[in-house]
Amino acid sequence: MSETMNIEDYLAQGGVLTAPENVPARYRGELLRLMSSFVDSELAASAGFADAINFAPGIKERIAASLITLEKADHAGRVLAVMGDFGTDTERYQASHDWAARVERNADLGAARRPGDMRLSVFHYPVTDWVDAVVMNILQGLATGVQMTELTRVSYGPLADVFREIEPREAHHAELGLEGLERIAATEEGREAARASVSYWRGRVAEGFGAANSDRFQTLAKFGLRHIPNETLLARWQALADDTLAAFDL
Repeated sequence: MSETMNIEDYLAQGGVLTAPENVPARYRGELLRLMSSFVDSELAASAGFADAINFAPGIKERIAASLITLEKADHAGRVLAVMGDFGTDTERYQASHDWAARVERNADLGAARRPGDMRLSVFHYPVTDWVDAVVMNILQGLATGVQMTELTRVSYGPLADVFREIEPREAHHAELGLEGLERIAATEEGREAARASVSYWRGRVAEGFGAANSDRFQTLAKFGLRHIPNETLLARWQALADDTLAAFDL
């Protein structure tokens, strides 16, 4: 970066920062917030999906649920290690919340975050059975795939590298969900249960994309931490969800 170039101009032009000591204070705060949201969501997703292992109807499904549980915890650990480079006490951080805690099924949190807990609001809701776990995994998995198009381009190079390693494994989680849904949707009873679950989860997953025309997006875009507006990402996910569910008559 040129000594005379403003940091925001450098980042807006696609500049990349590579070490904590090169990061200005406000950028650091936004970067840590972004990483915290991902880590908290992955830890909560892993803890929540652990219950799905015992909901699984067969060995193949148990293996799939176990793999998702394991890899989401691993993804959290990889990003938390980057946070550690910025001075985060990683041992204390990972024990800072009950990641398996959930609200009542009929609660309506909107997009709100709990104090100190940066997980997406969708990860505060409970999964009730195997069909519910599969549907939630697919809808949130598709959302994660869309959001990864942003995360893999963040302007902090070491974090972007981690997200590029994580991306194909997150995509595989959604693929495992589709395999499960194919078996569920083979019967009308299964399709009815899946439709009820879609009705429950779809709006809650959508909340994770944030508000349209967000002022925060403008700030993050200046730092190269975001590139595509929330409403565009949401529309992409909605189209993917529509096509995916239609294939199963849902």
